[in-house]
Amino acid sequence: MSEAAPALHRRLRRRGRNAGAGLVGAAIVGLWMFAALAAPLLAPHGEAAIVSNTVFGPMSGRFPLGTDYLGRDVLSLILYGARYTIGLALAATALAAGSGVVLGSLAAASGGTLDAVLSRAMDTLISLPGLMFALVMVAALGSSVPVLIATAAVIYTPGAFRIARSLAVDINAMDFVVVARARGEKTHTIMFEEILPNMVLPVLTDFGLRFVFIVLLLSSLSFLGLGIQPPAADWGSLVRENIQGLGYGAPAVIMPAVAIATLTIGVNLLIDGFAGGRRREFADGH
Repeated sequence: MSEAAPALHRRLRRRGRNAGAGLVGAAIVGLWMFAALAAPLLAPHGEAAIVSNTVFGPMSGRFPLGTDYLGRDVLSLILYGARYTIGLALAATALAAGSGVVLGSLAAASGGTLDAVLSRAMDTLISLPGLMFALVMVAALGSSVPVLIATAAVIYTPGAFRIARSLAVDINAMDFVVVARARGEKTHTIMFEEILPNMVLPVLTDFGLRFVFIVLLLSSLSFLGLGIQPPAADWGSLVRENIQGLGYGAPAVIMPAVAIATLTIGVNLLIDGFAGGRRREFADGH
């Protein structure tokens, strides 16, 4: 009894820390999601409105986050920029994760030649440096929204494929899948009814990680001038446009970087809390 009590106390304390981190992450992510959706309602000024004669202005009552290099309100720019940073990253992540999961499940369920062909194709893609591939694609095809989404999705689909295939191979060897195959179920039926429903939770965790990677990739492209183009702006392009204000400590260059950092930290905290909760449930059930 005396040995069990400290172990229980440590378990409860660890559970509380993980749950707290998850709640903080969910709050941060939820706040930015709301900001992206309600930007036109929340922003005090228009997306491209020049509202001050002072460039790189300091924080004030009228401009809570200062002004940028053209005299635009930084708070409004960040709120509007959230739509591009979060929206494009979500679309690219959904495309990458969806493609990777479907192809990985198909490869594991089919086996044989199809599995080998898909695996080698994904190995070829994953061997290409991600940022270099993105630079070539954007330089060749332009930096339109569809091109940015498709490029990011192609870069991160192989990783999602590997995770999904690894999970699907393990599930494919389980008794209920063997029974379904013995009943004569088709490959697509086994994929969608037996394999995919049993890999949802790990795939959701991987989805969060890929979302963070894609946010950083798209922000890097925007910082290099190859991302979202004016007059629209995401957080990476706001940092690039106002980089001259760094020497003055201008909020216009610092705050977009803070926005990127808080979003990625929030998603990581949410993933840690979610994954920690799943590990605890597994441990408690076994």
